[in-house]
This record gives sequence, structure tokens and C-alpha cells, in this order.
Amino acid sequence: MAGATLAALALLAGGCGAIPGTGSARDTITVMTWAPIGTNATNMPGVPAMAKAFANYVNASGGLDGHKLRVLTCNERNDPSGAATCARRAVDEDVDAVVGSYSQFGQEFMAPLEAAAIPYLGGYGLSEEEFSSYLSYPVNGGQAALLAGDGRQLARNCEKTALVRPDTVAGDDLPDLLDAGLTQGKRDQATDIRAAEDATDYTEQAVEARSSAGDGGCVTAVLGDHTQTFYDSYRRLPQDGRDIRVSSVVGSVDQPLIDRTGGADGPFEGAYVTGWYPESSDPAWQPMRKVIDKYAFGDDDVDPDNPGVQTTWIAYTALREIVSAIHDNTVTAGKIVDTIDRGVTVDTGGLTPPLRWRFQDMLGASGFPRIVNRDVTFQVVRGGRLVAERKGFVNVGATLQNTADGF
Repeated sequence: MAGATLAALALLAGGCGAIPGTGSARDTITVMTWAPIGTNATNMPGVPAMAKAFANYVNASGGLDGHKLRVLTCNERNDPSGAATCARRAVDEDVDAVVGSYSQFGQEFMAPLEAAAIPYLGGYGLSEEEFSSYLSYPVNGGQAALLAGDGRQLARNCEKTALVRPDTVAGDDLPDLLDAGLTQGKRDQATDIRAAEDATDYTEQAVEARSSAGDGGCVTAVLGDHTQTFYDSYRRLPQDGRDIRVSSVVGSVDQPLIDRTGGADGPFEGAYVTGWYPESSDPAWQPMRKVIDKYAFGDDDVDPDNPGVQTTWIAYTALREIVSAIHDNTVTAGKIVDTIDRGVTVDTGGLTPPLRWRFQDMLGASGFPRIVNRDVTFQVVRGGRLVAERKGFVNVGATLQNTADGF
């Protein structure tokens, strides 16, 4: 007995484990979530706020498979250097993953994460690196799927289309993606209209868009937070009796924006909107809404209708299932990566198809090979509410392949 006791103590002293049967406290899991806050362009304060609310929720319920969840947040300032700074801080803090974040500067943030072997789980989907880096695990099809889906949706409803998009590196990919959807629907390619993403007036672009769309056509604008500014300029134009519908994608138009701009009496009534997930009134969002109500502690930034908040919820839902599959006293970045790569399946409760990131699950298309969720939803604004124009998901995988293949 004395020998057995001494052997067990020696194991503990050497850091080799706990005495069998006595149990062991599980290590804290540390992750980071970043997003732009307080900038002149797109802002997503709800993204880090949702991450904190999720941490409050799981820690009040025993943690992630017994692990306390520690969430660090960072303001990436919608700036390349800001994104790189957040990534370097994640490395310095030795985080186990970056989860549910928002940034268009994938080249700046993925390189430091790759060097430190830190996984990037469930980013918003703005940059090519999120769909090409071997350490990125997306939960949606990103801007690529949205624009391809927007083209498919508009091809059903519009004779001609004009696209107003940011004059940026990220914006340069949008016309080809939209055109892939339009072409699949036997429509002409859209007129490409560039615009500054932080302008205060878009009258010149609005005039060009109306002229290009023509009677029976559509104007779609994808300018992030400044989509509202564009449509403010657009609706001030003199009306000439032509029937022109407006359109956008989630992230540029969402329910909070529709509410702020007058609801059923505002500029977005009748607008076509392509999203990743079911409309915000879908019962599948109820678990998230309950967490926000109880654990966000009155933080107004956490709007359940915001697609950034929704994506962060899905990303942290994925993290919870991945950690449960590890089922170990210590969770590391390497164990998270290994568990995902070995084929763990994540059930998001109907908000997405089941997610799995094995090689054979990925789209494999040039430019965004790591897309595993090819689904989008077609929505429309009716009575001031975003509702389903078509029930269920629409798979745009073939449309994205057409883009990669140059049509």
C-alpha cells in the first residue's frame, strides 16, 4: 500500500496526471473574438458582446464540458493593422482558438494565427483567407455565397441588375459572384458600380444604378453599414414611374436597419435580401434569444436580428460541441484542430445544415475551397419584416463552382 501511494504521488509530482478516482479540475479554455467598433465604415459591436454573453451562459451552467470559458475581445478597427494587432494579441495570450469574429483583412490576421497554429472558427466570412487557410473552419459560405445567392434570387425577379459595391480589394470579388448567379438564371451580367465604403453621399452612384437597372430591373447595394446611406441618396432621386426593386444581402441590410428606417414605410419595403440563415422569427433562434435575455445583462449591442450576432452564436455553438468531443482535462489549440480534422459533426439546431470540415466535405472551388456550408436563404421585406421569400435553404455550391471556373 505504501508503495502504491508513493507511486501515485510520484506521478503527480512529475505532472503525469491525477490519482485515479480522485478526479481533476479541468483547465480554462481561452478564446478571442474580434470585430470593428466605433469606425467610419462597418461596425459590429454585437459580435464581441454575443461572445461575452455566451461565456456568461456556459460558465453559469458548468462551462464547456467542465471547462471555464474565458473570452478575450479586441477591436480590429476595420483596419489592416488593427486586424494584425488583434491576431498578435491572440498569439501573445496563447488562446486556444479565435471564434466568431468579423474582419475583412484575412491576409493580416491569418498569417500570425497560422504561425502559432491557432484555429479560426466561424468567422463572418468576408475574406478569401477564411475559405483557404488550413486553420480556418467557416460556418457559412461568406460573402461569396451571399453574392452568388443574390444573383440567383434576382435572376428570378429582375430583367436587369445594377450592383453598387465598395471600391476595395474585398469588393472587387463581388461582381463575378453576383454575375455567376445571374448567368445561371439566364440573365445578363450586372452593371458594376464602385463606391467609397465610407462616403456620406451616393447620389452619383444612385443615378447610375437607376439608369442601368431600367424598368423592371433591380438595384442591389452591398456597402455594409453605408448601404443605408446609399439608399438614402437613392430614394431622394426624382421618381419617373419605372418599376425598380431594391436588394441587398444580410450584413448590409438586416432587421434593425429596416426598423430604423421606417419599417413598412421605409426604403426597404419590398426589398429582396439574401441571407445565410433562417429569418430571425424562426423558432430555431429561440435558444439564442433566451441566452441574450438572461446573460447579456442589458447590453443593447447584442441584437438577435443582427447577422454578426447570429454568426457568433453559431460559432460558439460549434466550439461547445467540439470541446465535448475532445472530452479531456486539457483543451489546446492543437486538440481543437485535430478533433475538427478527424470529422466531428456540429448540429446547430436547424440554423445551418450539419457542419463538418473533413476534406471531402469541402467545396474545393478555387478561391474558397474550404466552404462546407453552401446554403443561403431567400428573404423579402413585407410589412416591415424580413420574411422568407422561399422556404428552406438554397444550395449555391454549383454557382460558386461556376465562378471559380470562370463561367
